[in-house]
Amino acid sequence: MAKGGFRGMGMGGNMNNMLAQAQKMQRQIEMTQAEIQEMRFTGTAGGELVKVTVTGKHLLEKVEIAKEVVDPDDIEGLEDLIIAAANQALEQIDKTNQEKISAITGGLKMPF
Repeated sequence: MAKGGFRGMGMGGNMNNMLAQAQKMQRQIEMTQAEIQEMRFTGTAGGELVKVTVTGKHLLEKVEIAKEVVDPDDIEGLEDLIIAAANQALEQIDKTNQEKISAITGGLKMPF
């Protein structure tokens, strides 16, 4: 046996500990992502005259348009409001995902 024993023995314990922590963190992230996929996010535009609801899976679920915003002479304006509301809802998904994952990882950037 080498003088002072096997030096690598203690390191293996730390590596196993780190691996176990990483696996636990990965499970927490997967559970959080599944939770977010079940959530609903609503974006609004035009002072809430247009509301769009999307799922955490990025699927459009509902569009609500107030009658007073419907102008046959301004279809482009209505289209812009719908796009703005949808983009706002989609941004909420990303923000929620980042916040929840950051809470798990302590701010450590993880590749996904």
